Amino acid sequence: MNGFSTLLEYREVLLKGAWVTLELSIFGLLVSLAFGLLACLGKMSKNPWLRVPAYTYTTLVRGVPDLIQLFLIYYGGQYLLNALAEKLGWPHLDMNPLGTGIFVIGFVMGAYMAESFRGGFLAIPKGQIEAARAYGLSRKSIFWRISWPQMLRYALPSLGNNWLVLMKNTALVSIIGLQDIVRIANAAARSAQKKDLFAGFWFYGAMAAWFLILTTFSIAILWWLRRRYSAGYQIEGT
Repeated sequence: MNGFSTLLEYREVLLKGAWVTLELSIFGLLVSLAFGLLACLGKMSKNPWLRVPAYTYTTLVRGVPDLIQLFLIYYGGQYLLNALAEKLGWPHLDMNPLGTGIFVIGFVMGAYMAESFRGGFLAIPKGQIEAARAYGLSRKSIFWRISWPQMLRYALPSLGNNWLVLMKNTALVSIIGLQDIVRIANAAARSAQKKDLFAGFWFYGAMAAWFLILTTFSIAILWWLRRRYSAGYQIEGT
């Protein structure tokens, strides 16, 4: 049995796993951007009730390995959830691996997104903000018309790198039982090894190719966004 026919035999489950990985990546990105923006605004706030929790969040999350946080939230959360359900007389509850994976990835990467957002805001020339205030623009108008577009121009390279890391980190979620491309490819490789000695090579190669496709497509989009938000400015390397 050749490699192509081996992959073709498992094409349906592999495509389902690839779709789950894509879902995990996209929704994880949205959650991470939400956490990141909130943490960034909190760290830049003069209110200590907002600033201290934001600094604590980014410091703790960036200091603990992602895998440990995944175990802590999934297995620890499962224990706490069922302890609460037992006290309230509810039946046993199971945490959804996909939902948990999306939350964990978004929660973890949100700490890194926060630093990217913060760096972008701090890079904006103060003279632009002062000029906008002098013209009598409201804080809302200054944020959406000046701060936000300028921040994206400075933060996009860092945000793009975080997105690429996020996609690769989705492979960790297979450990908690999520049927993503990593878990399915691993199970399929073991199952097909009796028929094809090189099954592991074909399936792990297909898995690597899927991540490479996502990465290449993402880099193309990031390149377009960088040019879009750098209109009127010279881009390094061009």
